[in-house]
Amino acid sequence: MLFDRVLIANRGEIAVRIARTLRGLGIASVAVHTPSDAGARHVREADLALEVPSYLDLEAIIGAALASGAQAVHPGYGFLAENAAFARRCAEAGLVFAGPPAAAIDAMGDKIRAKATVSAAGVPVVPGATEPGLEEWRDFPALIKPSAGGGGKGMVLVRSAAALPDALESARRTALAAFGDGTLLIERYVENPRHIEIQILADTHGNVVHLGERECSLQRRHQKIIEEAPSPFVSSEMRARMGAAAVEAARSVGYVGAGTVEFIVDGTTGAYHFMEMNTRLQVEHPVTELVTGLDLVELQLRVAAGERLPFAQEDVRLDGHAVEARVYAEDPARGFLPTGGRVLALREPGGAGPAASGPAPGGAGPAAGGPPPGGQPVVRVDSGLAEGGVVGSEFDPMLSKVVAWAPDRATALRTLDRALAGTAVLGVVTNIPFLRALAAHPAVAAGELDTGLVERVLPDLVPDEAPPGEVLAAAALVFHARPQGDDPWEVTDGWRIGERAWTTWRLESRDGVHAVQVRGLPEESAEVLIDGEAVPARIRPGADLAVTIGGRTTRYLCVRDGDTLWLGRDGASWPLTRHLIGDPGDRAGAAAAADGVVRSPMPGTVLVVKAQQGDRVSEGQPLLIVEAMKMEHTVTAPRDGVVSELSVRAGQPVDMDAVLAVVTSEEA
Repeated sequence: MLFDRVLIANRGEIAVRIARTLRGLGIASVAVHTPSDAGARHVREADLALEVPSYLDLEAIIGAALASGAQAVHPGYGFLAENAAFARRCAEAGLVFAGPPAAAIDAMGDKIRAKATVSAAGVPVVPGATEPGLEEWRDFPALIKPSAGGGGKGMVLVRSAAALPDALESARRTALAAFGDGTLLIERYVENPRHIEIQILADTHGNVVHLGERECSLQRRHQKIIEEAPSPFVSSEMRARMGAAAVEAARSVGYVGAGTVEFIVDGTTGAYHFMEMNTRLQVEHPVTELVTGLDLVELQLRVAAGERLPFAQEDVRLDGHAVEARVYAEDPARGFLPTGGRVLALREPGGAGPAASGPAPGGAGPAAGGPPPGGQPVVRVDSGLAEGGVVGSEFDPMLSKVVAWAPDRATALRTLDRALAGTAVLGVVTNIPFLRALAAHPAVAAGELDTGLVERVLPDLVPDEAPPGEVLAAAALVFHARPQGDDPWEVTDGWRIGERAWTTWRLESRDGVHAVQVRGLPEESAEVLIDGEAVPARIRPGADLAVTIGGRTTRYLCVRDGDTLWLGRDGASWPLTRHLIGDPGDRAGAAAAADGVVRSPMPGTVLVVKAQQGDRVSEGQPLLIVEAMKMEHTVTAPRDGVVSELSVRAGQPVDMDAVLAVVTSEEA
C-alpha cells in the first residue's frame, strides 16, 4: 500500500518534480523550507510546508516529517540524499526513507570502499591510490576526488607533480565544505574519456534491473551540462555488458531503490571502468524516463512501500532519443561565475503529451507515461523558477532542466534548441546561449563526445558580452518613449523650430557604455541613428515588445526594473541601464586594473584571505578566495604594490562588485 503523505527533504526543481508525481498518485506532499525560501515555488506547490533552519539539519527535517504526519521521506538529490545517518534516523523515527538502505549508502558513499567492493564483485575499476601518501603520486595526468559526496564537486585534474600540493589543498577544502569529510583519493586520468552511467532499480525482493545508459560526457569543471539517452557510442552488446556490471555492483551492497552506476569509458577502445555509484535519483533522470516511459520517482515510492518491481529486464525497451540541458545561474562570458538576482520575467516552453510535464503517473510499467502516439517531439521542463523569486548564492546554481524527446537524435537536438530559444529568465544572467551553442556544435551533432570537448571548443561557445546594435537601439527606444503624465514639456519627441533634435541615450551594458541617438516618438514615428544613417523606428510597448527598425520587426520579452531594462530574445537576455553624465565610464566590476581596486567577481562568501593590509604583492598574486554555490574563485592582485585597504574577513558575505581590497602602487 502506498503512502498517504510524503515529506520532500529538498528544494527547487527536484522538489517541484517529486510533488508532481505525488499529486498524480493522490499522495499529499509536505515541503520544507528555510526562512529565505519561504516564497519559493516548491513551497507554494506543496500541500503543506514547514520551516526548518537548514536543508542539512536532519533532526529538524525528521521533526517536520513527524509533525506533518508524513509516513515517508523522499530526499531528492543533494543535501541529505546520500547521508546514511539521515536514512538511519528516518528508520528510528518510524519513517520510510525513499532511498537505499543506510548500509548501501555507506558502502557506495565512500569512493575508496566502493571501488574495493565492486572490484571484489568482478567490476573493472580505475587504477588509483588512497590516503595517506597522496603527495607521493607520480602517474600523471591524475584526477583527485573527495571520497565522500559526488556531483563533481571537489574534483581536480592534475597534470604534474608541481601542481599536486595546491590541488590537494583546494580539493580537501572543497570536500570539507561540501560533504563534511576531507578524505581524498587519486586516480589515473583516462585520456579521451566518455562519462557513461547506467540507471538501475532494485526492490526488497531481490530483483535488480538496469534501464540502459545515459551519455554524460558534456561537462565543464566535472559538472554535467547536457546529457542524453541512449548514448550514441554504446552498442546494444556493450549496453548489455555494462548493464550487467552495474547490476552486479548494486547486488554487491544489497542495493534497494533507484541508483546510478557511473563508468569512465575509453572513447577509443570502449574499455570501461567503474567510477562511483550515486545512491539516489540523478539530476539527469528525465532522459531515462522519456526513453523508457517509466516514472522513476513513482517506482522509488513503490519500492519503498515494499512492492515488487512490476517488470523484468527483458520488458525494458528504449524508445527514441532524449536530450537534457541544465539551465544555470552563471555567466559564461565571465568564466562561468555564479550570478543571482530576482526573476523579473519568466518564459518556459511547454510541450505535448504526458511527458511534457513528466511521465504520466499511475502505471509504473515500461509503457507508462512514454512518448505520445505518432512520435511527435516533446519538450519537458523541470523547473523551480517563479516570477518574483530570488536566486541567491547559498544554493547550487542550477535553476531548471529543459528536456527534449524525439524519435531520433538529430530531431531531439533540434527540438532542444527550439525549446532553449523559447526560454527566458529576465533578472538573472543564465547560460542558455552557451547551451544552444554547445548543442549545435558539429562534434555534438556527430556524437563525437568526450569529457574534455567543452573545454577545447569553449571560445566558440561563449557569447560576446556586447549586446547587438539592434538590442541597444530597442532599449533606447523604450527609454525614449512618451513619459506618463500630461506635461507637454516632458514629451521626448525632440520638437524644435526647423527640425526635431536628436536625443543621445547612454546605455550601460555588461561590457561598457554605449551611445544611441533617437528622435521622434517611438510609439508613433521615430528615427534611430545607425552607422551615421537615420533609420525609421517604431515600438509597440508591453511585456512582448515589438520593435520595428528599418522595416524589420523583432519581438523581445521586456521588463523594466527602475533604471535598468531587461530585453530577452531567442534564449539570450541583456540588462541595459541608463547611464547618466558623471557616472563612471564602466561598470563597477570592469574597473581598470590601474586603479588597484579589487572587487568581488560574484555574490558569495569570502572563504580565505591570503594577504594582510600592508603586504607587498605582485600582479596576479592570490589575495582572497570567494565561494558561491559550492564554487571557489581566486581573486588576484590587479598590479604590483601594497595592500593599502582590506575591507573583508573570512566568512563575510559579499555582493557582486563589492570592494574587497585596494592595491596601491609603492610610488603612491
